[in-house]
Amino acid sequence: MPTRIVHPVTRRAFLRGVGVSVALPWLESAAWGAPVGGKAVEPPVRFACLFSGNGFHSKEWWAEGTGKDMKLGKVLEPLTPHREKLIFLRGLYNQEALVGGIHSCQTGNLLTGAHLAPNGEIKSGVSCDQLLAERTKGQTKVPSLVLGTEPSIAAIHKNYSMIYSSHISWSSASTPTPLELYPALAFDRLFRDEAGRADKSVLDAVRQDARDVKRTVSKSDARRLDEYLASVREVEQRIDAAGKGGRLQGWRPTLAKPDAPRPADGVPQDIDQHMRLMCDILVLAFRTDTTRVCTLKLNNDHSSLRFPHLKVDYMIHHLLSHTDGADWLKVNQFFAQQVAYVAAKLDAVQEGERTLLDNSMILFLSSMMTGSHNNDQLPVVLLGGGGGKLQSGRVLDYLGKPNRKMCSLYLSLMEKAGVKLDRFGDSTEKLAEI
Repeated sequence: MPTRIVHPVTRRAFLRGVGVSVALPWLESAAWGAPVGGKAVEPPVRFACLFSGNGFHSKEWWAEGTGKDMKLGKVLEPLTPHREKLIFLRGLYNQEALVGGIHSCQTGNLLTGAHLAPNGEIKSGVSCDQLLAERTKGQTKVPSLVLGTEPSIAAIHKNYSMIYSSHISWSSASTPTPLELYPALAFDRLFRDEAGRADKSVLDAVRQDARDVKRTVSKSDARRLDEYLASVREVEQRIDAAGKGGRLQGWRPTLAKPDAPRPADGVPQDIDQHMRLMCDILVLAFRTDTTRVCTLKLNNDHSSLRFPHLKVDYMIHHLLSHTDGADWLKVNQFFAQQVAYVAAKLDAVQEGERTLLDNSMILFLSSMMTGSHNNDQLPVVLLGGGGGKLQSGRVLDYLGKPNRKMCSLYLSLMEKAGVKLDRFGDSTEKLAEI
């Protein structure tokens, strides 16, 4: 009987089926984890930005101390388990966002630092996430994921297009990157290669290829692969269930139940379920190295979301942001809980000597400090280790310092992800201490 030759798994390996491909997670015993010239190849650095519109509670966004002794304000309390892997940045701002009115002109250039065109014209600049995606194109199946939970707003506000309020990711100066609101379509973009295959489970399609790969890796990697495939199945099943009904968010129709079948791949009607699914898709995308760049817009600036699951259903998000009361704090914490959930999921995935969170840079921010539209400084938190290049567990205060530009932060983060630039937006220097 001929000897079976086991081929090493290559860095660009996928599990493949008819019309489907699933990128493999990072495996220690595969070719990219094996020593090359005596040095193990490092897992890639991932970048994500989670955005919450309309700012936060004026008295409860703060942090003090270092490491395990760091204390967080009530808005950020959900992130307490991750404080040793967190950097709280105070005093950063966006000069161009001070030029125009409110909301639109404070949000449209959050990740670009560009001057925004008024009078209903749409012109910003290429955002840092898309610059990263462009420079790493071809290294992953999907250059970037741009996710959201609230549709774009088509209107003019204070002489600026509200397209700016609805988008933080820009592919060109005049083109906001298309926003994916449907969890099922975001999932399909990660794993499906052909249209018309949505009636078949992704895992069913790649089952045989997965068995073949497991025979070529170590026992610990085989367990890691099983855990990963189980998480893909779980998200797939939850997406299917989310499209089949449930309580309606906000306004209640006269019918207790729909009188016609609801499409299985629709947008979930519950904002808590919708956000959680998008968070899971972000984690899956990073875990499989299907993409290394993602933005998740948890809501629009000037948002109309309601929160019946929090028993806060009397006012939309935007109006609630002007109250600065207990219900506003409850909503703020709900958004922070999504970030904490992503951090916990990433930190549970081991990649060599570090975790997936250690190999990521996760920004959580808004385009104004509070609902009063003040943006002379912005609320910014950074989670993760940037592949061992970030020293976390710190509070960094840039108020009063000569360089406190958001674009300086982006220059620093992009360099840690392998993209070194002399200039981005309105900055020509990296941020000190990052």
